[in-house]
Amino acid sequence: MRMGYGLNIVQTQKLIMTPELRQAITVLQLSSLELDMYVQQQLQENPLLEVREEDFERTETDKPPGETGAGEREYDIDWQDYFHDSSDLGMPRSEVQREQNECSYEQFVTRAPNLMEHLLQQLGLVKCNKRKKAIAEYIIGNINDNGYLGCPIDEIANQMQEAPGEVLDALRVVQSFDPPGVGARSLQECLQLQLNYLGLEDPLVNVVVERHLLDLADGKFSRMAQLLGVPVQEIQRVADLLKTLDPKPGRNFSSSNDNRYIVPDIILNKVDGEYVIITNDNSLPRLTINNTYRAVLGQDKGDNNTKKFVEHKLNAAAWLIKSIEQRRLTLYKVTKCLVDLQRDFLDYGVKFLKPLNLKTVADIVGLHESTVSRATANKYIQTPQGVFEMKYFFSSGLSNLGGSAVSAESIKKTLQEIVNGEDAKKPLNDQQIADIFNRRGIKISRRTVAKYRDELNIPPIRKRKRY
Repeated sequence: MRMGYGLNIVQTQKLIMTPELRQAITVLQLSSLELDMYVQQQLQENPLLEVREEDFERTETDKPPGETGAGEREYDIDWQDYFHDSSDLGMPRSEVQREQNECSYEQFVTRAPNLMEHLLQQLGLVKCNKRKKAIAEYIIGNINDNGYLGCPIDEIANQMQEAPGEVLDALRVVQSFDPPGVGARSLQECLQLQLNYLGLEDPLVNVVVERHLLDLADGKFSRMAQLLGVPVQEIQRVADLLKTLDPKPGRNFSSSNDNRYIVPDIILNKVDGEYVIITNDNSLPRLTINNTYRAVLGQDKGDNNTKKFVEHKLNAAAWLIKSIEQRRLTLYKVTKCLVDLQRDFLDYGVKFLKPLNLKTVADIVGLHESTVSRATANKYIQTPQGVFEMKYFFSSGLSNLGGSAVSAESIKKTLQEIVNGEDAKKPLNDQQIADIFNRRGIKISRRTVAKYRDELNIPPIRKRKRY
């Protein structure tokens, strides 16, 4: 067989990830807030992009017919200024005092004080010497967001060059402040401070707090009753009392990252029995292309490098506007499909949520599964049932005796109702709950019940039992 070299031309098709396609994918998977930040960044980088200003002023063409008649044009008298003068009507002329746009304290958003500010404010009202107040300020500075002192006494004494006894005296001053339990060095001390604040002097409670908190958390009431020689009902009473205390007294105070709001990307409104889909893009600026830079391309004179730069930025701006519009259309189509498939959930609640996967929606809409996944990632939808993440509509399910499937969220809702309706003195174990589901026609194992119970933060049977 003869071997040799040759040159052939072959035409093939393959997908290339262009910068425009990469940008479209990025825009699709951004939420409303992230897209707003992305658009602001593009506005700074691309000079051809500009925000379209909405004209809210009424023009002459916007006036209803008959508002400007022939008589009005003939007798064009500024009657408002005429009556505003009022000098020939026998009335004194009154000067109109216009409000000045001055900043007042009512225009500022209030902010609740954080834990450190709250403690320092109380420290300023305490009568003590300057040295003890300085130690107390140092202690307050070392209290974490939960209200616990995160620095040992010996280290504070070395830093302040004071005796440990002086530091303890300053710590007792801080521990007398509001909220009760602040400045504690352990959970036991925190609970004890709150008991002292409430004036509860119960020897059994003190013993449980000092020695048996772990057994109490594990629900080992019978073992504790045998060790302490008291009825189980007394241990139950102590547990109910300790549940009223706050193990983290400092968490009720605000911090800089507490307020986090969810802006839904899709809003569903039910009007006359039908759901209206609204794409929430009100926060996004309306983009347009600057006509001044566009005119540079039509000029015969000019630098070629300038024209290439303007042409590159023009294509990038046009593609960004197209990508945002394509994102809106894709979100609408995917949401329309979800509304059609999960209509019972929107009408009646979580128990009617159906199992759904990305492939089913992708086949109906005519998109790829990855596109549907990007369209629903980090997106929230506001429905009559509440605000949900769009991924919430996609859930696995279990089959029932009728041949249909039941979603996992529906099973969790039913599990929560079963646990809420059980007898507290004889709670149901996981196997008994699985048997209840099997009698209702839902095949579920004991391990699946335990998994769903852990996801719902439902404690096991020994912690739910009451004596």
